[in-house]
This record gives sequence, structure tokens and C-alpha cells, in this order.
Amino acid sequence: MMLDETQRYLFQRKIKELKDIKGHHTELISLYIPPNRQISDVVAYLRDEYSQSSNIKSKQTRKNVLAAIESLMSRLKYLKKPPPNGIAFFVGTVYNGQPKMIAEVIEPPIPINTYLYRCDSEFYLQPLEKLIEEKDVYGLLLIDRRECTIGFLTGSRIETAVYMTSRVPGKHGRGGQSQRRFERLTEIAAHEWFVKAGEKASKLFLEKKNLKGILIGGPGPTKREFANANYLDYRIKKKIIGIYDTGYTDEYGLKEVVAAASDDLQELDVIRDKKLMKRFLNEVRKDSGLAIYGEKEVKKALVMGSVETLLISDAFNEYRIKARCSNCGYEEEKVVKDDIQPQCPKCGMPMEIIEKKDAVEEIVEIAKKKSSNIEIISRDSEEGEILYKAFGGIAAILRYQTRQ
Repeated sequence: MMLDETQRYLFQRKIKELKDIKGHHTELISLYIPPNRQISDVVAYLRDEYSQSSNIKSKQTRKNVLAAIESLMSRLKYLKKPPPNGIAFFVGTVYNGQPKMIAEVIEPPIPINTYLYRCDSEFYLQPLEKLIEEKDVYGLLLIDRRECTIGFLTGSRIETAVYMTSRVPGKHGRGGQSQRRFERLTEIAAHEWFVKAGEKASKLFLEKKNLKGILIGGPGPTKREFANANYLDYRIKKKIIGIYDTGYTDEYGLKEVVAAASDDLQELDVIRDKKLMKRFLNEVRKDSGLAIYGEKEVKKALVMGSVETLLISDAFNEYRIKARCSNCGYEEEKVVKDDIQPQCPKCGMPMEIIEKKDAVEEIVEIAKKKSSNIEIISRDSEEGEILYKAFGGIAAILRYQTRQ
């Protein structure tokens, strides 16, 4: 099963939320149960761990670990067998002013094969992270006689892997025999340069899992001479999607070659992001009433059913919380950014978060019910940065005007 873009995004947010949780000591328990594991076997294992944990020297750590194991065993009582994709539990005590037991249960969207119990100062999330690794990776290769840059395009993210420069001499102004000899030496040097670049590129591309294709770029005819010869491994040559003209062979050229390949890669995330944001920005400039932004305005339009396309930055990090002040008892509900610790407006003391909901999950759920298109825009792209910084990370293109 493949995750769609929205599923992947929401799953990544949940993983990030768990990754940000830190314990004082080895008090956070991660438990992964694959679909074919007997629950009775897991409970027996936890009983054994409970017995061993009774010997932990630190009184507070021992108390917290035992409480976490008890919480796990009580939850497993109601589980006859694991769900079809398995299940993962993340339980332990965290300190945000006051110690608090947290328990997160995740049914992964893709089957997990790992049976694992780990007690540490942070949750063990590698099995979940592997489930959402980007599947499609494109190799990028820019070359002329002076430079070579090798990189990768993963989703909307462009990464530079290697930058190399050659020692191929430039043009020679002399004539006669001296010029012919110089040209022969230049061609030998160029051949050696292409061999070196081809070997490096082939090695990097062959090591990359899920390599879907190769884009080659550069100024002038050199890139085609290189691609048509046998400098690249035959397995890599089979994956060449196209050869494109770029003005640069450095890191900037990587962006050029991706843009130049847009007609061949219509479904690629970075290309789709550009087109969607271009359309949104056009509506903003025209002041047509078909472009809105901000969590409050977008949510209102979604409820009305007027949103055609919902645009969410992958860096959007707002949460709807319910907080209580342990000092004066004041309670409030508000939307905050993930890294903000709420303070009591009455007495100024830090407030305890007693309930926390991902604002994006709520918005996505409404969008699905209203049949709105949902698009996740990566902040790694220029357009994604505009959405995040200029428009707060959330915007929408409407089906019709809602202005009064």
C-alpha cells in the first residue's frame, strides 16, 4: 500500500510530535507489535520486564517505568489481536512543569514487521520513519568540461551530493603543430575528466534506493557527448529521462535542470507546487476574491464548502490546545504554535496543556468531507517558502466568491 500525500504529511507530523518528547531518564517506552504477534506473548514479555524494572535503583525512574508498563498491560487487555497493520504504543512520563503520563497509540497505515520493546529517554521512531521514506528519487547530473555537480531530487527537495572541478585546459591560441598537439592533450584530459565524473555519478546513483530516473543538464553540447558515450554505467544510462540546457553547472544549475524538465515530470511534487502557487498568487494579485489565507478564514470557507483546493505548508505547526493554570485554576482554549508554552493571562504562570489537537488534522478532515482538493506544499521550494512566510502556511483557492 502507498500513502497518498496527505496521509504521509499527517503521519510525519505525528512522528515529529513524538520525536519532540523527551524524558528525564530512561522512562519512555516504545512498543511495536506486528500483525502476526500473539498478544498473550507480548503481555508475558511485559510481565518479565515489570519484574526486572523493579530493580531500578532510582526511586522516581522505577516508579515511572513501572507505571508505564502497567499502562501498556491494561491497554493490551482489550486487544484480542493486533490490527491488520500492527500497532505501536508510546508511553511514559514527561515533565512540563508537573510530571504527566502520556500514552500515544498508533495504527500505522502500512504493515510493520518489527516486534520491539525499548525503554529510553526518548521514543524509538525509526520503524515508523522507514514507512514514510520517499519512494521516488531522481538523480541530477550537470556537466561541462570545467565543472560537474551531482545531486538528487526527492519529492520537492533538491540536494547537492558532489561538486567537482576539472583540470581540462581552456582554448589555445597558437597555430600549426603546437596547436594540434595541444588539442590532442586537451581531448585526453577531457576524456579522463568524463571518466572520473561518470564513475562518481554511477557510484552515487547505483547506491541510491528507489532511483526513478536521471536528469542531465549543462551548457553547450558537452552534456550530450557525455551522455551518449559510455562514461555512465549501463544501468544508469537506461534511467536517463532527458538531457536539458542549463546556464550553470553548479548548485544553481540543479534548480535549472529540474525546471527545464517540467514537461517530462508533470506529476513531480516540485512542479505541481509551482503551478498551484502560481495560480494562487495570480488570484491574489487580481483580487478576484478566489484566494484566501489564514487558518481561521480557510476553516470558515471549508465549512461553507467553497474551497476547491486547500494549500498547506509542510512547515505549518499550529495546534488547538486546552490549557489550565495549576496556580490559579484559569482555563482557556486557543490556537498556538507547537514551540510556544502558554502562560496564564491572569497570574503569568506557565499553564499545563491538558488537551492538544493538531489544527491540520481538523482542517483536512473538513476538506475531505467537502470534497476539496488537498495539496501539501513543501517549504523546500521557493513557492513553499512564500506560502509559509507570507501567508501563514495555509491558504485556499475557492470555487466561487464568498465576499458579501
